[in-house]
Amino acid sequence: MNGSVRIGRVLGVPLRVHWTVPLLVVLFGYSLGAQTLPAWLPDRSNATYTAAGLVGALLLIGSLLAHEAAHAIIARRKDIPVQDVTLWALGGMTQMGKPRTAGAAFLVAVGGPLTSLVVGGAALGAGVGLNALFGWAVPAAVLVWLAWVNFLLGLFNLLPAAPLDGGRVVQSVIWWRTGDRDRAERAAARSGQVLGFLLIAVGWISVLRGAFGGLWLMIIGFFILVVANAERRQAGMASALRGVRAADAMSSPVETCPDWLTVERCVDDVAMPARHSTLPLIDFGGRPSGLVDLSQLARTPVSQREELRVRDVATPLSQCTTCTPDDLLEDVLESIRPSRSGIRILVTEGGLLVGIVTARDIARLVQRHSLRGTDSGPNNDADNR
Repeated sequence: MNGSVRIGRVLGVPLRVHWTVPLLVVLFGYSLGAQTLPAWLPDRSNATYTAAGLVGALLLIGSLLAHEAAHAIIARRKDIPVQDVTLWALGGMTQMGKPRTAGAAFLVAVGGPLTSLVVGGAALGAGVGLNALFGWAVPAAVLVWLAWVNFLLGLFNLLPAAPLDGGRVVQSVIWWRTGDRDRAERAAARSGQVLGFLLIAVGWISVLRGAFGGLWLMIIGFFILVVANAERRQAGMASALRGVRAADAMSSPVETCPDWLTVERCVDDVAMPARHSTLPLIDFGGRPSGLVDLSQLARTPVSQREELRVRDVATPLSQCTTCTPDDLLEDVLESIRPSRSGIRILVTEGGLLVGIVTARDIARLVQRHSLRGTDSGPNNDADNR
């Protein structure tokens, strides 16, 4: 997710935190310390309320992390690759590959909400115990609040609409009953679209009635709607790419640029007359060595273009996605995360570059599938990157 930074690893999985997480801590810390606790336990000091609110907000972040960690643990046990876990203002997201079976999809989906419910139950029990045994009213109230939030989080995530975990559960059940994964994904995405519209409508009505908490519902509904729309498109793309090899999608022949050229010569002799915005680089042996696009060339200061080689400003091959012509495109796409420059896959054979697959190549396949129901065959049109 753009705007997030990596801060470490959790259970071997990279952990990223979005810039909105501090806002989440402030929001919930203020709500707990300035509103909830004074209503539950009046006549405490402001310092007590502030400290308790901060601790409660941090415990909530920890419970969100536990929710996402459960998804990641189950996914890895089911041999599903997990790229990272990201915490942000609306909770968290676990970036992972697609489950291979409906059963694995079901277990990964229910793991998060069940963890939230378990955390809620543990917090409630601890809060009641602290109050009964030691009379620690403030810590007990914080734990009871944490339990309530986790119960709400777990139950909300079980709503049968993607991208919520409940939508994943519905998707896995439909997949199991019908054997049609694409149909299951489309059904879950449609339910997400419906839920998004409903939350936006309810939030708007609440705002009109003076309840400004409805803005939060509208934000959540908008997020669900956007992601559900994206997942419905993704489901259509997966159907179009089923069984398609990289050779059937790649653009070939490919315009290339020698990596030993200076940036200035690359701009004048190659980039300016080229029809494409992305140029694979080749070394002296004719082997691919990286990728450069117009934005990278444009960012190079004019004063340095006579000195720098184009390979110095390009993306090296080690950071590029490569595959062979016979690799299934769906598997290749599942293993990568598109960069800001979009999808760019170098197709190599015997160490030599034979083609490139970009987002436009894939979009064309999807369009052909929607028109004809199947891929129309290999694509050798390179004039669309």
